[in-house]
Amino acid sequence: MSAAARVGRAPENGLAAQLSALHGLRGKLVADAPLAPLTFFRAGGPAAVLYEPADEADLACFLRELPPEIPVLALGAGSNLILRDGGFEGVVVRLGPAFEEIAVEGTRVSAGAGARDMKLALRAGKAGVSGFSFLRGVPGSVGGALRMNAGAYGAEVKDRLVSCRGVDRAGRIVEFTNAEMGYAYRHCGLDPSIVFTSAVFEGTPGDPETLAAQMAEISAQRAKTQPVSSRTGGSTFKNPPGHKAWELIDAAGCRGLRVGDAQVSELHCNFLVNVGNASAADLEALGEEVRARVRKTSGVELEWEILRLGER
Repeated sequence: MSAAARVGRAPENGLAAQLSALHGLRGKLVADAPLAPLTFFRAGGPAAVLYEPADEADLACFLRELPPEIPVLALGAGSNLILRDGGFEGVVVRLGPAFEEIAVEGTRVSAGAGARDMKLALRAGKAGVSGFSFLRGVPGSVGGALRMNAGAYGAEVKDRLVSCRGVDRAGRIVEFTNAEMGYAYRHCGLDPSIVFTSAVFEGTPGDPETLAAQMAEISAQRAKTQPVSSRTGGSTFKNPPGHKAWELIDAAGCRGLRVGDAQVSELHCNFLVNVGNASAADLEALGEEVRARVRKTSGVELEWEILRLGER
């Protein structure tokens, strides 16, 4: 089957038409793809092209054939992201079911980059592997967790990662050890164009019932203190050294602050929520207003944790 025959909609732009002519691809290619439904905020513009690879080899073939000047964005669960209203003038790669497998062998856990963090935690806990309960509170995918060194409740991905695989912009399959990831607080030092495909983690022996209780407590605590049932992207700003972002935001009088239908959560000040039909511009403008007020009241410069990408 030709690539053109797999286009989800007829090519409606030059980039989609160009990519539909590529040979050897087995994945799904969609032109002018709406991305708002794929993000936690449910806001933002479309992608010129959305590509869902059939597997790692297909992703490597696609990136190898893709002209180098075309930008690429890897989209995971859609949390931790404001995709601007002008959309993304390039290719968005979304990892589907082929990248969601999770396997446990002893205390080692292998997972595809498309697997949800919560499912990894539950699978490991059920198998009696400790060290992953914190991921029960991370609303994203393994690929996103690798990229941002996701963490919660005093633990981070770097504490458990053994190695990971990905595909670079030239279509080469690459592997990295934990030490090669260049991890820091909510930061990975690797080339951002690398699309992660899988990872291997190491835990310790644990009791399944105890781990299940830990994760139930984390889930209950999140529901009590965070707007988990709202359209939110997760923690908006990184905690500055020596401070908690939410405390600075609260002290600056930002709790409940709104721009259009974008609001600072009344429940947790470091979360922005879409309470109606907020645009990505509303969300980003609200975040910048929060930063300005915190800067004025405390002198602290908040750093975005949520990625902001695409055309304004």
